[in-house]
Amino acid sequence: MTAGALEPREVAAPIRPVVRVYAPTEQRNPHSVDLDLMSTRDVLAVINEADRRAPAAVAAVLDEISEAVDLAVAALRGGQRVHYFGAGTSGRLGVLDAVELTPTFNSPRDWFCAHLAGGRDAMWQAVEDAEDDERVGAAESADCVQAGDLVVGLAASGRTPYVLGALAAARAKGASTVLVCADPHAKAADAVDVFIGVDTGPEVVTGSTRMKAGTAQKLVLNAFSTAVMVRLGRVYSNLMVDVVATNAKLRGRTISILVEATGCAEEVSRRVLDEAGGNLKTALVSLVSGAGIPAARAALARCGDQVRGALALLAS
Repeated sequence: MTAGALEPREVAAPIRPVVRVYAPTEQRNPHSVDLDLMSTRDVLAVINEADRRAPAAVAAVLDEISEAVDLAVAALRGGQRVHYFGAGTSGRLGVLDAVELTPTFNSPRDWFCAHLAGGRDAMWQAVEDAEDDERVGAAESADCVQAGDLVVGLAASGRTPYVLGALAAARAKGASTVLVCADPHAKAADAVDVFIGVDTGPEVVTGSTRMKAGTAQKLVLNAFSTAVMVRLGRVYSNLMVDVVATNAKLRGRTISILVEATGCAEEVSRRVLDEAGGNLKTALVSLVSGAGIPAARAALARCGDQVRGALALLAS
């Protein structure tokens, strides 16, 4: 080193914020404190016993889920959209629910929009600090949410800044808001129109909300989105009459649905489905009512593509 040269100094790492979360999902489960000492079979038994709490916890919030369904139906009937905003496991489950609706119910792709903290990359790996940025959640929400939409926040702890920022911005724009979390006493409960606090309690592995908190959220989302599709007429009886037949299995399912719904023989169902250009609802209305394909198609158009409405119209 030359005379007068400064000696190199270590640069201190930036101080990163630390937040201690006291949600129920972060507490220790007394039934699993010796988990690492148990036999494999006993580990599985403890997990299975804890998992049983999820459906019971969801059953306790059915009234709140019903309110959320009604808000979603009103939004979609009004030409608006449903948005999921979430992070981590919660956000990924929101993405999963949204993407499965189009192939199952032939719903328009923009009816349900999933937003994940950290973007697409966060679907496959953790994106550092993404969920901690309230401003990003607010900005993403403000950019895409419109008045009349429904925004559903998904956060196991009930306090994820990205999610709460999105909900606050959505409410400011005139959208309805719902929060789904695993803390029935979350402070954010008063900041949304519908609060769904599912009491799943401490996880078997402390803080691992991919377990029963995630299981309960999956149950909530399954029930929520399916009920929305039922209310919008995309189910007839208990049959998915808007299914998109994109593979051999699903093409077979459309025939099975026609046979089940109408009592007609398979060959008759196949023939009428072909005459209807593969449109399951048109074929079903034709077979049940006895009307021709053009009349069935017209009745569905007059009734907003509702099978029961079209059948009633043709019966009258």
